[in-house]
Amino acid sequence: MRTYIGHQQAVSAEDFAELALGTPVELWLGVEGESDEERAARLDAARDILADDPDLPDDLIRIAAQIIEDNPDLFDVTPLARPARRRSVRKGVAA
Repeated sequence: MRTYIGHQQAVSAEDFAELALGTPVELWLGVEGESDEERAARLDAARDILADDPDLPDDLIRIAAQIIEDNPDLFDVTPLARPARRRSVRKGVAA
């Protein structure tokens, strides 16, 4: 099944988030290893976007709440059993 936002196809979760937000996710979350200058530029761009659309955070919260309400199974988490740790036995060492 293919998912489209407008005329753009969302191939991955990152594509879907970027198309839904209208901005790359990295703009809001940052990227590992970014320099201080890159971080400052990213935050500056984010501030400009929020200044142009001050309702964006509220809209995103509403969208997230609706998705959670429509898909409660997203949070059906089954813990995986951890394998038992094997104790290593060293040769020549008395226990």
